[in-house]
Amino acid sequence: MTTSFAWPSPHPPERVGRPSRKAATAALKAHVAVLGGEPLRRAVTEALHEAGNLGGQERRFVAFATRELSRHMRLLDFAARQLGQAPGKSLLKEDQALVRYALWRRLLCGGDWARVGPEVRLPGPLRPRSIKDVALERLVTEPLAAPPPQDSTETALAIRHSFPSWLMERLSAEVAPTELGALLESLNREPAVQLRVRPPRTPASVHAVLVEEGVASHEVEGVASALVVDDPGLRVFETRPMREGALQVQDVGSQLIVALCGRPAELTGRTAADVCAGAGGKALALADAVGNKGRVLAGDTSRRRLQEARERARQLGLRQVSFPSPLALETADVVLVDAPCSGTGSLAREPDTKWRLTAARVSELARTQRELLESTAEALRPGAVLVYATCSVLREENEGVVEDFLARHAEFHREDASGWVEPRFVRGGDLRVWPHHSEGGGFYAARLRRR
Repeated sequence: MTTSFAWPSPHPPERVGRPSRKAATAALKAHVAVLGGEPLRRAVTEALHEAGNLGGQERRFVAFATRELSRHMRLLDFAARQLGQAPGKSLLKEDQALVRYALWRRLLCGGDWARVGPEVRLPGPLRPRSIKDVALERLVTEPLAAPPPQDSTETALAIRHSFPSWLMERLSAEVAPTELGALLESLNREPAVQLRVRPPRTPASVHAVLVEEGVASHEVEGVASALVVDDPGLRVFETRPMREGALQVQDVGSQLIVALCGRPAELTGRTAADVCAGAGGKALALADAVGNKGRVLAGDTSRRRLQEARERARQLGLRQVSFPSPLALETADVVLVDAPCSGTGSLAREPDTKWRLTAARVSELARTQRELLESTAEALRPGAVLVYATCSVLREENEGVVEDFLARHAEFHREDASGWVEPRFVRGGDLRVWPHHSEGGGFYAARLRRR
């Protein structure tokens, strides 16, 4: 059975930022760098640095456009083929970037040639290039017919939402067919700024202050510490609560993972360990939970990221956070293993991941996750809690890892997550945050206790 889909509607202009020739140049250079294998965040940072003096709205455009070019790459290439401009591998990366950019400005920004032409016409913004201005103009001005029907719903969705076919197959196995389109759409959604409100403040009290300062936000039902900023800009970072250290940028799903580690009454004065602390987001949240009389032991294989965590703890005056090596896990009451993963739940923030990821890489990560869970569990004392977490939506990295572990370790048992988080975030006894059902990205966590 064939399935049709429609071309997307343009974004609201306020979401896009301000396009200009300099901003377009920076976005195109960043996309070329991503095509060359550079991580998107680094590519954007370097392109903005090279661009020099850009206004705030232009800088926002650069970051947004770069994410969008990766986010919608398959759809943009499909549209190019419909217009006779096949984006084959023989094209220079610079030409591929120009074709995608012109079509993105047309399809997802509603731009006409009068607006797009000055951004891409010779003598710039990229060198080298072999594609001529007349070809780019045709991509923006030539009538574009409705997409032809595809041979299956999955293929149509994979093109419309720009996912590689192998990943589409994996995602279609995770949710009901009626939910698949919503899941894909949510993984392409430009993420809002999500914040954790640090105690003793509450989301309601901070929301009131933000309203006074002209920043729109809302609380998240069922997540006691979360605020989501509704404004598309970054004014929240200039507000009094942010300057005073009352707010921490943290995804709603990450806050729920910390909540699964224990209620404040359970954690106050206790010892928590964060085995894969990274830049320290969850370690800082655990520090607030255990309080001044508790301890948080933070470790990570990346010295650079751990140094960032160290600096963040210092700035907030969280003396209960320490960074011993090795971590004394046998002293911990709760241990968090926020395992390295595919990041399929965070594609909204890291859309380039879906083009770098492979099925083989997911299997390799699952092996690493099993080994990490195994080695961490060995050190835990009886009664200690082990929370295993990922920002993946794939069962192979989530339930598959935990069930394999429990089948070999009768000394551990699973505790139902609904005792610590709202039931709507629970599936099969574990934390499951779906991006099409909640704010933010997709996350998983299981709470295990040693007998």
